[in-house]
Amino acid sequence: MLCCLSLQNVGLGVIAGFAVMLISHFVRRKSRPSLNGKHILITGGSLGIGRSFAIEAAKRGANITLVARNMNNLQAAAADVQKAVIGPDQKVACLSMDLSGNFEEIQKNIKSAEEENGPIFMLVNCAGTSLCGKLEDLKDDDIKYVTHLNVLGTILPTKAVITGMKERGEGKVIVVASQAALIGVYGFCGYSATKFAVRGFAEALRMEAKPYGVTVTLALPPDTDTPGFAEEQKHKPEECRLVSEEAGFSTPEVVATKMLDDALDGKFYSTVGLECALASYICAGFTPPFTALEAFLQFFSIGFLRLFAVYILDKMDRIVTDCKNKKEKQK
Repeated sequence: MLCCLSLQNVGLGVIAGFAVMLISHFVRRKSRPSLNGKHILITGGSLGIGRSFAIEAAKRGANITLVARNMNNLQAAAADVQKAVIGPDQKVACLSMDLSGNFEEIQKNIKSAEEENGPIFMLVNCAGTSLCGKLEDLKDDDIKYVTHLNVLGTILPTKAVITGMKERGEGKVIVVASQAALIGVYGFCGYSATKFAVRGFAEALRMEAKPYGVTVTLALPPDTDTPGFAEEQKHKPEECRLVSEEAGFSTPEVVATKMLDDALDGKFYSTVGLECALASYICAGFTPPFTALEAFLQFFSIGFLRLFAVYILDKMDRIVTDCKNKKEKQK
């Protein structure tokens, strides 16, 4: 229990957070580039957020390439995306491949997609999976699988497109992480490790890509109503479920639309909901601000928000301790 943390300080932190979000909302943005005729490749595009992203991008005139392993799911998603196109010349293609496998094969497949639909303007790294459970209960093979898919499945496709983007002087890369990329949570030792990894990857890639006119956006969605989340719920420890519920819930359509808008605006962070936005401010560190005003707001709000973060962390610790005590009593 953090006796020194008064409710007044917590309240100030919340008020500061609301003020930051409100003012940031009205920051003037440059006009967003058109997606008409642009090629967007979406890994993990057959289900969940990736599928919703493809539909939203198709509504804005983009050519779409969906990437996943399961061809049946890909074809079903492609049919839905095709219904969303707004022009007769738009193309929707499917590509089945192992994103964490041989790089030469990934590069070959992506080159083939570019020959069919044009140079890739935006890469959306949405492929990934969750791994939930106490560290000692996780299987070694599961840890290796989620690490390969979430980390290599992001790095290798990006490596395959980044040179072309730099040469053309334009391009956008979206790395879909999670709020678990900002804070480690009970039951997510294996999963958070991969999301912290892609967060670092996105920060480093941003610095490499910026001089060439290529932007990088790190998406931090909350729990989202997807097939993957439904499967995750079956295996979540009680502690993880209770802590995760503190972070809010969203739909894939809302997350996908926000990701697309933020990437087109050139933002580094893409967040949904107040909780995630506050977390991104607290963990800003060396991440680039979207505007000078945002940097100014982060500077003056971080003290209050840090107190709020300590309060939330203490609350989560108490949830875990209560669950431990409850299990011991049941024994």
